[in-house]
Amino acid sequence: MYYPFGFGLGSHWLLYIGVPLIIGIWAQIRVSSAFSKWSKVRDSANITGAECAREILQAAQIHDVDVVETNDFLGDHYDPTNKKLHLSSKVYHTPSVAAVGIAAHETGHAIQHAKAYAPLKARMAIVPVTMIASQMLPFVILGGLFFGITGLITLGIYCYLILLVFQLITLLVEFDASRRAKIILREMGIVQPGREVAGVNNVLNAAALTYVAAFIAALGNLLWLMSLRDRR
Repeated sequence: MYYPFGFGLGSHWLLYIGVPLIIGIWAQIRVSSAFSKWSKVRDSANITGAECAREILQAAQIHDVDVVETNDFLGDHYDPTNKKLHLSSKVYHTPSVAAVGIAAHETGHAIQHAKAYAPLKARMAIVPVTMIASQMLPFVILGGLFFGITGLITLGIYCYLILLVFQLITLLVEFDASRRAKIILREMGIVQPGREVAGVNNVLNAAALTYVAAFIAALGNLLWLMSLRDRR
């Protein structure tokens, strides 16, 4: 039975796992910092995130999506299955540059859904497979590492391939939603050129880093398992 370093981690662990972990932590810090800064700056339209989302939905002639409040900090998301746009309390109730930026981004997903945006449809289709792969990974990796079962490591590689594809599609979906948000906010006059536009860009670009970090993490895990398999 082969255990690199005695723990089954392999000599490339720091590069493939450690570096992506650091990038992920840095991305989360960037998001929290940007949100904290721009949530204190009132948007010139003086509307909350919830009001912003509803105005954008109205302008896009989308009438079957509910805007609801969630208590999760930065737990903002669009649920395409139930057609609900979930906004965290600070986004839902606050008239700030950060709030309207995040609300517009999430509303961008509702617009994608209404227009049958292909990457969003692909992400929705792959979700069940991704969930199965995610649930299998802990058992697959532990079995492969501690019992030296090469077949389980190979199965883990396939699981991470699925997650990598999912994260790649997610990048396309998230970047497009941010692009739509930035255009809509300017065109509707919700934010003004200059400081407010810069603030929205800062918040959404920081949020985008978390998805880039997730993609890098999936890639790192895939490469790490491949390096372990090659050493056995």
